[in-house]
Amino acid sequence: MSSPDRSSTPAATADPVLARAMKPVNYVVERFIPSALIFAIVLTLVVAVMALVLTDSGPVTVVMGWGTGLSGLLEFMTQMALVLLLGHALASTRPVRALLARLAGIPRSPLAAYVFVFVIAAVASLITWGFGLVVGGLLAREVAAGFSRRSRPVSFPMLVASGFSGFVVWHMGYSGSGPLTAATPGSFIEKQVGHVIPISQTTFSWWNITATVATVVLVAFALWLVAPRAVPASHAVTADALAESDQRIATPEVEVPADRLDASRIPTLLVGLALVAYLVIHFTGGTVTLNIVNWMFLALIFLLSRNAFEVMALVKNAASNVGDILLQFPLYAGIMGIMTASGLIQVLSDSIVEVASPQTLGFLAFLSAGLVNFFVPSGGGQVAIQAPILLDAAARLGVDPSVIIMSVAYGDQWTNMIQPFWALPLLAIAGLKIRDILGYTTVVLVVSGVVFGATMLIVGAGV
Repeated sequence: MSSPDRSSTPAATADPVLARAMKPVNYVVERFIPSALIFAIVLTLVVAVMALVLTDSGPVTVVMGWGTGLSGLLEFMTQMALVLLLGHALASTRPVRALLARLAGIPRSPLAAYVFVFVIAAVASLITWGFGLVVGGLLAREVAAGFSRRSRPVSFPMLVASGFSGFVVWHMGYSGSGPLTAATPGSFIEKQVGHVIPISQTTFSWWNITATVATVVLVAFALWLVAPRAVPASHAVTADALAESDQRIATPEVEVPADRLDASRIPTLLVGLALVAYLVIHFTGGTVTLNIVNWMFLALIFLLSRNAFEVMALVKNAASNVGDILLQFPLYAGIMGIMTASGLIQVLSDSIVEVASPQTLGFLAFLSAGLVNFFVPSGGGQVAIQAPILLDAAARLGVDPSVIIMSVAYGDQWTNMIQPFWALPLLAIAGLKIRDILGYTTVVLVVSGVVFGATMLIVGAGV
């Protein structure tokens, strides 16, 4: 997709101080940070060396543990792949895009627009990450186009940064990898803990809901504070340029009888209604799991799409944006296999227990998860790697496992604000580079980090 045209006039004078201070970081990120796949490979090698050095395991044990682990989380990997795929496809359906176009006309001033885009993207991210990222990017484009048509100046990079900032709460929401995995019968977390952890103790706990509201309010205020008051020419974008770079689903031609069936509304409608019927029956006595979340998204896609042509186009477009992520999951599973087979989990757990207390374990787990997220940007992959270690430490210190699950969730979503991996799909929609938004998202990192860290300390103290 071609990038929207923007002027090359320098914009430094209108950027907040922090945005200008982040230019060295931008330089390093864009030029020296490798792909997430390379990080996963390097992490595999690092963990293998750690297993050889810190345990009594030999090379054969490490290699066999890795090979066994590669296929050890196939069900989990399939579930996570569908969460990624279906959330992205749902956000691109025609009714959702029409709703976004209508919503784009609500804000009447640039400052209101920045806050509005963030809040909507945050709500969408709480539904599922893929939905939130796509909604954030599309809404930023629609708002920018609306202001352009009204000849009102607005900062397009700031709008996109606001859209991406909504992603900072995704793991606190309905499709959070950690909480849903813990709530799914037969998951590796259930096998380790000995029981499922319902989302009423994680996602829908009073302290997580409070932290979510506090994060949205404080981040919205922070974005309002750092937003450029004078919009430079380099931040402008025209409605015509956005329209030219837009990705729309084409209407297929009906040439043969088979095409008529593909273009019919009836088959997709029947599948959508059947899924709704199943979900209604399930919720009479069941709870939310990864599978149920996926079937809800799939039902909505079938119900909101006009025909099979459109469903296939939506999935194809979504796959092109999430495909890079999927190959990483077997590598994360392999890392988990190395740690389990070699006993490295126990060694690392021992080191955590030595420095942590029941009151501080959640906070330290949050900080460690934020660091690990730089190297394992996938929430599901990070849960697979970190959860076994931290849950073992929690069991030995008598800490509620739900606290550990959410501490990993908080750390994962926290440093996403300066981790370029998840910004790429949204930036592709917007036609921008990471350096265009990183100064603003760093502010979000600071503000959200205070909320997340304080929450873990408060919960650890038993308040």
